Amino acid sequence: MDMLKSIQILKSLSDISRLQVLNAVMDKPQYVEELANRVDLAVSTVSFHLKKLEKAGLVNSEKEQYYTVYSLNNELFNLSLRELVTIDNIEKYIQDERVEKYRQKVIKTFFKKKRLIKLPVQRKKKLIVLNEFLRLFEMNRMYTETEIDEMINTLYDDHCTIRRMLVDEGVMNRNNQTYKLVKDKLKEI
Repeated sequence: MDMLKSIQILKSLSDISRLQVLNAVMDKPQYVEELANRVDLAVSTVSFHLKKLEKAGLVNSEKEQYYTVYSLNNELFNLSLRELVTIDNIEKYIQDERVEKYRQKVIKTFFKKKRLIKLPVQRKKKLIVLNEFLRLFEMNRMYTETEIDEMINTLYDDHCTIRRMLVDEGVMNRNNQTYKLVKDKLKEI
């Protein structure tokens, strides 16, 4: 099972009120007001918990005239605990999470109000910064030098340096003052 989905399910089950609501839904499909009376909670509280349970996939909702009826998602409840906690490629997930935290830290350090305030010295950090510039461009499109400079200027004033870095890193080709992203190199950044 997907790690984020497993975490979402387990988190949604870690609340006593949600367990009460879930147990009531196990008996039969019900609408919010009926559930609120059964579990002796406010309608707004039950609605809040039902949204969490539905987001986790534990309950389904279906419109019936003016009401929304909630029922148990039997497919999910037929999973064993082993299936719920067995995560495919957990090492990759943990590594990806570490990389994303590092990327966010670099962006927070070097960008203020969505603009680059200074270039990092370390190559690894420069590549993360360059990746933010790459988001401005479309694949398979040719750009003039003026277009490139204008787009770069939305994030940083020294367009010459960034343009040169994109070409030097091989993620952008220059041919007769037109530029294009290099598809194969984008994966490396």
